[in-house]
Amino acid sequence: MGHVIQQNKGIKIPNLINLGLKNILSADFFVKNSGPERIIGAYGKMAELSPGKDTTTGHWELAGLALKEPFPLYPQGFPPAIISSFEKITGRKVLGNIPYSGTEIIEKFGEKHLQTGCPIVYTSADSVFQVAAHLEVVPLNTLYAWCSRAREEIFVGKHALGRVIARPFQGVPGNFVRSAAGRKDYSLPPPGPTILNLALEAGHQVWTVGKVSDIFAGKNITRHLPATGNQNIMKVINDTLQENFTGILWANLVDFDMLYGHRNDPQGFARALEEFDLFLGRAIHLLREGDLLAITADHGCDPTFKGTDHTREYVPLLVYGPAIIPADLGTRKSFADLGATVAQVLGCKPTVNGRSFAMKLFREGSERQ
Repeated sequence: MGHVIQQNKGIKIPNLINLGLKNILSADFFVKNSGPERIIGAYGKMAELSPGKDTTTGHWELAGLALKEPFPLYPQGFPPAIISSFEKITGRKVLGNIPYSGTEIIEKFGEKHLQTGCPIVYTSADSVFQVAAHLEVVPLNTLYAWCSRAREEIFVGKHALGRVIARPFQGVPGNFVRSAAGRKDYSLPPPGPTILNLALEAGHQVWTVGKVSDIFAGKNITRHLPATGNQNIMKVINDTLQENFTGILWANLVDFDMLYGHRNDPQGFARALEEFDLFLGRAIHLLREGDLLAITADHGCDPTFKGTDHTREYVPLLVYGPAIIPADLGTRKSFADLGATVAQVLGCKPTVNGRSFAMKLFREGSERQ
């Protein structure tokens, strides 16, 4: 975020700054005398304890479960045994089988896919098996069935990677476009308890927006709210904050990663930050006395970094609520500290990993739920 701000000197994100963002970044990233800020939140940053820098690992650790071993990676593509097994499932040969950008690989193999009907298989720096297919060549339900069987039959044991992802696309050669609404992730279920099931056991609700449900394999979620793209996701959050529920609402604003981080677009990233900041200014006024809002990330994805992969770096930690006092939360040793804090605030059993910072957030005698 510092590099994005540095390359977009006129960026206007007053609400994030008032929550403490400026306090956890080097002053070198900001324009001098960029205006006074009134700190109203608790702020810090978190290091990842788990090995890896992928979506699933990051979300699980945020939920209080740090992994000891990384998911398997396939930087040279998948071995013949995996490809052969997948071809038996589909009854077709595969195209690709290389680490590649999702937008670029459909340009490279899309026309041949149209001619042959062969699915396009690729991976990335993450632990993923991605299958791209044109909606007019492979029906969506067929693509989903292939990916579901691959998850259950191939990617187990030593090959138990993080996610199998169905990547439908549409369009014509030279103008292929991925269908974000049709994407579907087939994730491993977490190998231990997370704040999701701990909250359920304590009688709370667990609501997720967008891809979060897929990341937890749909487990321990009482309500899934479908949404794709930052604007739609922010609208769902806004609407949901006006409903009456007790528990967890978890959303992932996917565009920062998918559209701007991976595509090396710091200007687009900055515009998205400004849009989020405007939303944030409205959202905090919807919070009730006992509410706690946490803003963070599951990994880095620096759009100014050479290459298009995730970046392993600190993630921001900004916490706000009507009853929360401004505080410096320091540098946390694990993302799991957030899960541990949510567990304590909700009165749940403690998470497997993480140290709660709840005691730094509240005035003596204030409501903690």
